[in-house]
Amino acid sequence: MSDDKPVLMPSEVSTRVGLFDQFAGWSAKAVSRAAFFAFCVVLVVVWAPTIVLLRDVNTWQLIINTITTIITFLMVALLQNTQTRSDQALQHKLNALADGLADLMAYLEADGTGRDLQQDLVELRSAVGLETHESTTGNARDDRVKR
Repeated sequence: MSDDKPVLMPSEVSTRVGLFDQFAGWSAKAVSRAAFFAFCVVLVVVWAPTIVLLRDVNTWQLIINTITTIITFLMVALLQNTQTRSDQALQHKLNALADGLADLMAYLEADGTGRDLQQDLVELRSAVGLETHESTTGNARDDRVKR
């Protein structure tokens, strides 16, 4: 995890989605449906008999290879965009949960109502890198810096 960029909590993440991101999301939904698979099957069924028209096996194979390569290349770019945004959203949620859990553990330990949670708190912070996160409360954040 990089220390240059502060980690955002889910409420701080912009809900504005750009035009390309909207298109990538729509594309991901479209290609995951049976209709896209049917389109691919139709493409192959239409291509297969064109050998009679072309009479050159190399050109015939080049056509399907080019079409499938272009479709694959574009789909990888679009699906990678969607996957990256999904991963980032999940990471923001996990950060918020871990931060809230660390705050709760620090509160319970300070309040004296829980068992000694110091080791658990250190392990949690170490596991998720909470020392670089901003806390949901100012007190717990100050408490983390002191430890």
